[in-house]
Amino acid sequence: MALKKVLFLLFISTLVQHTIAQTSPNSNDFWRNVRFGGGLGFGLSNGGFNASVSPSAIYQFNEQFAAGTSFTFNYAKFDNDKRLAYGASALALYNPVPFLQISAEYEQLRVNLSQQVGATTFEDNYWSPALFFGLGYTNRNVTIGLRYDVLYDENRSIYLDAWMPFVRVFF
Repeated sequence: MALKKVLFLLFISTLVQHTIAQTSPNSNDFWRNVRFGGGLGFGLSNGGFNASVSPSAIYQFNEQFAAGTSFTFNYAKFDNDKRLAYGASALALYNPVPFLQISAEYEQLRVNLSQQVGATTFEDNYWSPALFFGLGYTNRNVTIGLRYDVLYDENRSIYLDAWMPFVRVFF
């Protein structure tokens, strides 16, 4: 629970920084440090398929640390059900050395589930949280890595597994 509060405070501090930058005489300095891009996720297993697209914006505080927000659109098809999800996340990126990126991301998705059981179709809509910790290799503006969802629930998550490869690009 404490980690959720830290990530929430990080998100709020980024928004406050943005607001202050908009009203200061040097507001262009803020936009020089904003980077746009996003990530792609993909999962494949014997029983299903999962893909996600996450357009993002981050504020580059310095050479090592960046934080921002992301919107996520996700589709999953398991054996007998389909899940479509959308939501937002707050993310923090840390590069202890230029080629290595450590990431933390709290994501909240609205999942629309359609499950076929025999001739009957069941539908459910619910919120699904995810807290990812990741590690990736960075080369210029592209990061390729692997992340792990510590809140993973195989019955409620849209993801096939707690482990998920990713590709992240920022310009």
